[in-house]
Amino acid sequence: MRLAFCPASLTLTALLLGLTGLSPAARAADKVWISLGDAAWSELQKLQPTARASASIEVKQAPSEPGPDARGIAKTEQVHLVEVDEAALLALSASVHEKLKRCGGYMFHANKAEGLKALQSQQSGRTALLAVSRPSYVIDQQALINPMLAQMQASNIGQTMLDLSANTNRYYTTSGGVAASNWLKSRWSNLVAGRSDVSVEQFSHPNWAQKSVIATFKGSDNAAEIVVLGAHLDSINAQGTSETTRAPGADDDASGVASLTEIIRTLVAGGFKPRRTIKFMAYAAEEVGLRGSQEIANSFAAANANVVGVMQLDMTNYKGAANDIYIFTDYTDSAQNSFVTNLIKTYLPTLKIGSDRCGYACSDHASWNAKGYYASMPFESSFAADNPYIHSANDTYANTGSQAEHSLKFARMALAYAVELGADGVGTPPVDKTENFSGSLSLNQTQSFGPFKLKAGGTLKASTTGTGDIDLFVKKGGPASASVYDCKSDGSTATESCSVSASATANTDVYVLLKGYSAGTFKLAVSYTPQ
Repeated sequence: MRLAFCPASLTLTALLLGLTGLSPAARAADKVWISLGDAAWSELQKLQPTARASASIEVKQAPSEPGPDARGIAKTEQVHLVEVDEAALLALSASVHEKLKRCGGYMFHANKAEGLKALQSQQSGRTALLAVSRPSYVIDQQALINPMLAQMQASNIGQTMLDLSANTNRYYTTSGGVAASNWLKSRWSNLVAGRSDVSVEQFSHPNWAQKSVIATFKGSDNAAEIVVLGAHLDSINAQGTSETTRAPGADDDASGVASLTEIIRTLVAGGFKPRRTIKFMAYAAEEVGLRGSQEIANSFAAANANVVGVMQLDMTNYKGAANDIYIFTDYTDSAQNSFVTNLIKTYLPTLKIGSDRCGYACSDHASWNAKGYYASMPFESSFAADNPYIHSANDTYANTGSQAEHSLKFARMALAYAVELGADGVGTPPVDKTENFSGSLSLNQTQSFGPFKLKAGGTLKASTTGTGDIDLFVKKGGPASASVYDCKSDGSTATESCSVSASATANTDVYVLLKGYSAGTFKLAVSYTPQ
């Protein structure tokens, strides 16, 4: 996950001894530009008193809750651009961990000019972009999502974690890092074989060997709108990572990549074809300043890409705290966070949801947030109670119990996110026929419609408007009822919506039922591709 590291066995004193043991020439040889928040900046000044901020901006987080939290993460803070000795970064991370009781973050910048641009973008946010659509956060894809959730398997996630952590390490400059990228491209390519609308590619980065991997499900009628789900591919050992250093990174972040892999497998097996384009990204070089995700997010912003939502899965398999999923509230989008919370309540109602904050640049979602895109970061535990083995040789599958049940929760949540956003769009669905009905219903009265002859691979959408409170039920293959349905919409008004899809190979009869929860009138529209 983070640019910091948290193994308790590695002390700040040891790191400082290592740093001061470098020759003056070695210490001065490599200067790098980073941006970091107030608390980490204070620690850096203690380690490198000569460091000076070249620029600073104010970033507001949750302004209704002023003041820092218990771990010193301010809700309104300054972000500073600083040139530092690259060798000091490990000591900086250790200081943030020991003194601030959290893992701190920074963002790497290729030069001062790029750092200034990043700060400007962070401050201006989405006003710098020409067109970013705010999607509808209506949850209405139960008929598609629930069957797929039941097909997802923790054992598949666990196997991918084992396969990735079998590399000596996945550090961004090592042969293991390159091999992991190549293996993942092959794995994802095999999963999507036979789907002409799905492609897998590697994103090359000019300054290091490891490539990011991107799987793209091309949208049907609304492909210009893009949904991004990410995790990071690289791993690191905080004591320094060379070709032979063991850094399995099973939780950080093979677990996130494995969760994405199971989502891809399930979407393909279910024949899901989105309206919006969905991209799954395994980023290179997260552990050294979010370098891979920054280059990708920058390229999307430069092209004015209409990315309508971003979700980051960074560490999903260590349950260190009471709740199941924690939503980070800083450097994320509050409206999308509420949507993610509602997804969990709808599709995974037994899970407990918490919230926390992780500070500036704690994972790759920050790269997208800095460009003004709507980003969320669900996490495996509260931030202070995360996996103690990360960034060491002990971040193994065995040290999360040799099982992936916790990761399965995140995979299911993220699949629901992908399908709910991917199945919708601004454009009109690709349908050939719309049938309209109207009438009235008394309390508990029902009225049935259909069958509607839905073509293989097609989607049927039923929607109502009217007065009173009307509930909507849709069923494939037989009549719908208030207790037997594939999709229901039962809000507190007469405005309801439901969608179902036929399998890719079989035509389907679809039935619609309306029920009066209170007396009212209705207008029903049923749009679909007929047989």
